[in-house]
Formats: sequence, C-alpha cells, structure tokens
Amino acid sequence: MVDIAAPALRPANSHFSSGPCSKRPGWSLDALSDAPLGRSHRAKVGKDKLKLAIDLTREILNVPADYRIGIVPASDTGAVEMAMWSLLGERGVDMVAWESFGAGWVTDVVKQLKLKDVRKVEAGYGELPDLSSIDFDRDVVFTWNGTTSGVRVPNADFIPADRKGLTICDATSAAFAQDLDFSKLDVTTFSWQKVLGGEGGHGMIILSPRAVERLTTYVPAWPLPKIFRMTSGGKLIEGIFTGETINTPSMLCVEDYIDALKWAKSLGGLNALIARADANAKVIFDLVAKNDWIANLAKVDETRSNTSVCLTIADPDVLALDADDQAAFAKGMVTLLDKQGIAFDIGAYRDAPAGLRIWAGATIETSDMEALMPWLTWAYQTQKATLSKAAA
Repeated sequence: MVDIAAPALRPANSHFSSGPCSKRPGWSLDALSDAPLGRSHRAKVGKDKLKLAIDLTREILNVPADYRIGIVPASDTGAVEMAMWSLLGERGVDMVAWESFGAGWVTDVVKQLKLKDVRKVEAGYGELPDLSSIDFDRDVVFTWNGTTSGVRVPNADFIPADRKGLTICDATSAAFAQDLDFSKLDVTTFSWQKVLGGEGGHGMIILSPRAVERLTTYVPAWPLPKIFRMTSGGKLIEGIFTGETINTPSMLCVEDYIDALKWAKSLGGLNALIARADANAKVIFDLVAKNDWIANLAKVDETRSNTSVCLTIADPDVLALDADDQAAFAKGMVTLLDKQGIAFDIGAYRDAPAGLRIWAGATIETSDMEALMPWLTWAYQTQKATLSKAAA
C-alpha cells in the first residue's frame, strides 16, 4: 500500500451502514430500562407500549386519522409481502422497479403469486422509469426511495387522486426522512432499522380506507399464512392496528423504537428529521460537486436520495478497468476505511454497480459526515496511488 497522509479529524461515530442504521445520537442501553421484559405482550403493559409506538408513529409521520397503522412480522419485507399477498389479484398490477428490492417484488408477484396480468415498469440503476407510463386504473407497487440505488421519486405528483387501483409503497428508507403524501398512498410499509436506527425484525404497515375496503371485500385465490392475515370473517382484525400483534414482538425492540420516536419528537418531528437528512446528504453532494473522481449514481439531481446516498468512482483510469477490477478498487476503499475505524459497511449493495453507499439519515450527525469526507478522498488517493504503482 502507498502511504498517503491521513486526515487528522475522525468521525466520532463510524456507523454509516444503510441498514441496520446508526442509533440516535446519545443512545445507550440505559434508554431501554423501561422495557417490560419477561412480560406478555398481551398484558396491559405490553399492549400499552405497542399502542404508544403506533400513536407516536402516527403523530410524527402525520398519518391521517382514518388510516390504520400496524406492527407486523419480518421487517419491511414482511410488510410488503403481507400487502401483496392480501391485496393483489383483484385487478391487473403495474410493478415499478429501478433497483434490487423493487426487482424482488416483481419476482415475487410473477413467480410466487403467479399473477398473469402484470406490467413491468422498469429502469436501470441510477434512473427512474417513465412514471407517466404507469396505469393507475391498475394496482401499482413501487418503492419510494431505492435503498440500493440512491434514487427516489421526488414527490407523489405522478399519482392521481382519482385512481381506481391501489398504490402499495415500500417506503422503508424514506419514512421519517422524506415527505410522504399519504393521500396518494394506500399501503405504506417500512421497518424500524432505517431512518430511526431501530432494531431489525419488525415491520410497519399503514393502510388507507381504500386499502381496508379492498381487504374486506376481496378474497385472494390463494391461501394466506397466518402472519399475513389482516381479516377474519370478512372483517378487518382491528386489534392488529391497536397493538395486538399477529405474533410475539420483542418488547426490547419495541422500547428501542419508542425511544427513537421520542427522540424524533424532541427534535421537532418530521420536519426536523428531514432537515437533518438533507444536511447530511448535502455534505456528500458538495464533495461530489468539487471532485471529478466521484459521482452520484442518481443521474438526475431531483431524484437523489437523502438517506442511502450511492456513489460511483468516476475516475477515467478506474472506468477503463474491467468490471471486476472496478469493483476491487471500490472494495479496496471500503476496506481501508473499515480498518481505520472511520466508516463501517459503506460498500455498494451486492447487486448494484460498484461504488460506495453512505447512510445520511437523521441519526447521523452532520459533523461526523463532514469529518468523513476527507477520509473518502484519502481512501481514493491511496487506492489510486497503489493502482498507478502496480501499472508502472
């Protein structure tokens, strides 16, 4: 390895992973001391905690009063699957995908649910598909923010208010960092371990009145596993949306989510969370604007994520390498930063183009993001010098 002078300032927090994401500033295990461990989640103390988590979610996300909010199994994945298996099949569906997780939902609908009337509206990494081509007389499944591509929809203007189909939105890396227009969303899902830095394994599902109507009037042609069932005898199981979870939740994780929600509320709620994510992302965008060796994977500025910021190495010498060597160059940077204890888990997602993925959500302090930037340059220069030496 070639020696390049390292920056003097180090981030105080090196956790820049895109999921599970960094805990809130100042977090410690002491914050979970009120968790009702060893108690039933069906006891009053357990139900009260679960209802508090739901109520705080509604308050901070500004979820309309007539929308249901439920805590469900298996993280965001479980919530999306629950929605698709319970609601799709009543009419044709447009599956909208531009990154790995969206593509996964397409696969599940085509190969697992085996729906016949499926249209794919797709784009490659770094781009959005043509949103004007979506037919909202059909059901529509899409991600708000592509966690593995760093590309998001800029707003919900592309969704008509008078749509006939349902919109099912995977919002896991958008919720609490981007302004979700619930009037345009019939099902919204996310997990605790993204913007609020909660623990894994629990998902959230938010249902509009239109989604509830579909649930209570449409019966899918396939059997539903217990953990997907939101109705019984043609009626909504209301308890799911007041804290009576389908299966046993971790009350330690519930307490951690409540702690993160209370922290968010203390900052000023959603607007404050969005502002923190925007400020963190701007630090990265400023680095990109000032250096020609790095680029944002998102090709259009208004579609750039403010949470999972995905970057590519734009140096012509690196781009001249074959795909494996480009990936090795980026991985070398990631390894250098990991070994220095500067940034953990910032490699691009395994299916995405080679590069970096840096979490900029609200639990990251902007001062830490600012301290990271010179280290990115250091890692690049070190790798580049090594590459030049090898070529000499």
